[in-house]
Amino acid sequence: MSKTISFAILHFSVAFTITYLLTGDVLVGGLVALVEPTVNTLVFYCHEKVWKRIELRASSKGFSSNVYDAPARL
Repeated sequence: MSKTISFAILHFSVAFTITYLLTGDVLVGGLVALVEPTVNTLVFYCHEKVWKRIELRASSKGFSSNVYDAPARL
């Protein structure tokens, strides 16, 4: 859990710093630092759900969706 919290703090800090440097506005920097990570988290959740469906379909058809399971081609 501490790794997740430290990453969240890092993410908020980067979002704030970049936005502040681009705009010079603390309020806009703070707003983006709150909104961007929240939206990014929701998008990641949806992305994971889509990949789970892809993996389930592939496994039910006998295929692997994992690139590392594919035979090497030279």
